[in-house]
Amino acid sequence: MKEAAPVPEAYADVVRRSDACPFARRLGMRVTAIEGDRVRVSMPTAGMENGHGTTHGGAIFALADQAFGIAGNLSGEDQIGLSAYIQYLSVPAGATLEAVARKVSETEKTSLYAVEVYSGDRMVASFEGVGFKIGVPAQKE
Repeated sequence: MKEAAPVPEAYADVVRRSDACPFARRLGMRVTAIEGDRVRVSMPTAGMENGHGTTHGGAIFALADQAFGIAGNLSGEDQIGLSAYIQYLSVPAGATLEAVARKVSETEKTSLYAVEVYSGDRMVASFEGVGFKIGVPAQKE
């Protein structure tokens, strides 16, 4: 996995809001890059094991959902998740997971995002999320 790349200034507010999310901070999630239409978010897996000793599916889902949320808010119009679906493809083996999110399509009120979750070079999950556009965020004074 790459070191964090500088975040383009146009997306700095979205990244600041995601970095301030207590849940994401508790899980150690961080934006590692925003490249074109792709958002990369990483998360360590230590302490997130299930009863089988592998990374808990809820942790994998949370990482994918965080990447989806960030990608969905890059345009400057706030979105919330309307629905999400995940397929677990393999057991994560690394110490860190990385989610890569991208927009697939959108309408006036909704959007569809695809997120792939990786453990090293191996894809461990495929996630689809539908966002609902709720408007432009309030400006800080």
